[in-house]
Amino acid sequence: MKEEKDIIQRRNRQEKRCTLVGMTSDVALSALKIATGIVGRSSAILADGIHSISDTVTDALVYAMVRLSGKGVDERYRYGRGKFETLAAFLISILLVVVALGLMTEGVKDIWASLHGETLERPHTIALVVGIIAVIVKEGLYHYTRIQGRKTDSNALKAYSWHHRADALSTAATLLGVAGAMFLGERWRILDPLAAIAVSVLILVLAYRMGRPAVEELLEVALPSNEQDQIAAIVSATPGVKSFHNLRTRRNGNLRVVDIHVKVDGNMSVSQSHDITRMIEQQLGDKLGEVMTNIHVEPYHGTNDCEKNGQSNN
Repeated sequence: MKEEKDIIQRRNRQEKRCTLVGMTSDVALSALKIATGIVGRSSAILADGIHSISDTVTDALVYAMVRLSGKGVDERYRYGRGKFETLAAFLISILLVVVALGLMTEGVKDIWASLHGETLERPHTIALVVGIIAVIVKEGLYHYTRIQGRKTDSNALKAYSWHHRADALSTAATLLGVAGAMFLGERWRILDPLAAIAVSVLILVLAYRMGRPAVEELLEVALPSNEQDQIAAIVSATPGVKSFHNLRTRRNGNLRVVDIHVKVDGNMSVSQSHDITRMIEQQLGDKLGEVMTNIHVEPYHGTNDCEKNGQSNN
């Protein structure tokens, strides 16, 4: 039990460290972009800087959810607080949808204005330089956070990494507009809103890819079929298990929850049947990672038992 608690705490420290790195970077980038937008006469970079302020809200949200999920099991949360991470992933996907629709709306407005003769000012070179720096930083944060998310199996960090990627793409679109306005002449300044619309569509796709697994977990959809097959194979191969049925699975953050009924020799002692359940728990943990099992032991009545290969749900 202590070892499991130490693993959870160590994973939670990694998650919080990763989130703080992102939060610090986003605050610095927001200030830099806003200052550059004003000094460098770039409304695109200024708007991107204001948009980056919303990133700090996301950072704070992820950090709060990660802290809550790290508190583990108590009298109120008997299955732990893993779904706080899932909730964070879902909320981030909603925020990405809002950001994407905002970019799309502004892009349409700018294209409409451009088609009706409105001309934007030529940005200063510093706007281009800062934009390039921002893309490099956000892309780096994406890879760093994605690696940490895989190491800790954290849904929140996995979603958070895509948020960094969306920001990198958004700034890249801004860079296209700035570069076009600087080097291609006035009529090409429409590239900025066109790129913003294209990126907004991509962000919507990312939000869907991120939000769907979170919604499925909140609705307690079963584990993927390949993982259920692994569970069935492990249980069936465990010495002493005659058959099993009533297999139910779900996720709770990085924790997999497995409920199952196993049938053993009815003449077996309580101690022996307990050893079998412990063996199943250990093997599932070795194969799948953090697993919470609820194993109900029943006597096996020979060939008259109707359960075969775990197909019965009775």
